[in-house]
Amino acid sequence: MVQHSLVAMLEMSRQGLWTPQTVVEKMCHAPAELFRIKDRGYIRKGYYADLVLIDPKRTWKVSPENILYKCGWSPLEKQTFSNAVVKTFVNGQLVYDNGIFDETARGKEVSFRT
Repeated sequence: MVQHSLVAMLEMSRQGLWTPQTVVEKMCHAPAELFRIKDRGYIRKGYYADLVLIDPKRTWKVSPENILYKCGWSPLEKQTFSNAVVKTFVNGQLVYDNGIFDETARGKEVSFRT
């Protein structure tokens, strides 16, 4: 559910179940803190720039044509979302841009705080 987890959380935020700030806390800050990941999970000087840009007005429906999972299916098929991921940056490098992946981009090994 990695492909759809953020847009699903944002959809629930749009429905008033929680604030956008709570989505950021649960999807970014909390995993970095829980797993004690060094220099990730926040937008801070000296941290890796792992960022996602969202278009909050782009409505789309999950279909076999836009599923990126290797298995080729999703339990969310036919679900409509009111926001879309348009760009993804990993370590400050653009790796996804409106449906196009940079296959040359590689992440870096994660470090953990002791």
